[in-house]
Amino acid sequence: MKIVEASRLGLRTRRGWVYRDVDLTAGIGELHAVTGPPGSGRTSLLLALAGRFPHTEGELRRRGPAALGQVAGVHEPDPTLTVAEHIQERLLLLGPVPRRRRQLVPVAAVRARRAYRRDAYAAAIAGAGFTDTPLDPDVYGRDLTPVQRQVLGLVLASLSGPNLIVADDVDAGSDAPERAWLWAALSRLAGQGYAVIASARAVEPGSAAIVHRIGDPTLPTRTELTLPPAALVKPRAAEDQTPEVTR
Repeated sequence: MKIVEASRLGLRTRRGWVYRDVDLTAGIGELHAVTGPPGSGRTSLLLALAGRFPHTEGELRRRGPAALGQVAGVHEPDPTLTVAEHIQERLLLLGPVPRRRRQLVPVAAVRARRAYRRDAYAAAIAGAGFTDTPLDPDVYGRDLTPVQRQVLGLVLASLSGPNLIVADDVDAGSDAPERAWLWAALSRLAGQGYAVIASARAVEPGSAAIVHRIGDPTLPTRTELTLPPAALVKPRAAEDQTPEVTR
């Protein structure tokens, strides 16, 4: 089932194009990578695909809810909470999956939310397929490495049982073995029943990701568009699988 369908998607401001002419279709169980140089609009594109940022050109269809992983400056760990506390807090806020939604939510997310009173950390990690994760439940958000921040963001995103998970700059601040592990983990996450779209400067050799490169070097580029939090598009509460179409 197709979760995201973007056709000639673009964002243009008074300062020029942030990104343009993006075609991307992602379905359940697929891992997609958006690559490009700094200033190519990767973050703005990811947020648009997740319904958290506007676009000015093209058409975007999205089926069901989306969740953000790590997106610097937009969705990041709380420096004063431990990893386990992040997970417990998120599960308490979400509560059990409503009966009417259970057949629409990946089984792993349903099981994690049922287990939040017993062993929230273990259930969440297993539910995301990250049983080999380098994540200590007692580490505070301020002390997480770049890879650990990415992992925590992905685990938290999976708990809501979305159709789509996006994560930004997954290769930032990591070495080659860490990048190889993370791309493999992203592939496993997709295998849990999500469409996963991640941005990076490049994709590690051997990754199963479908790559979409943006940022034509012949076109003028600019720094990532930055807006105050109030300008971000709020996610729509989706209780069904009706496609959302924006133009």
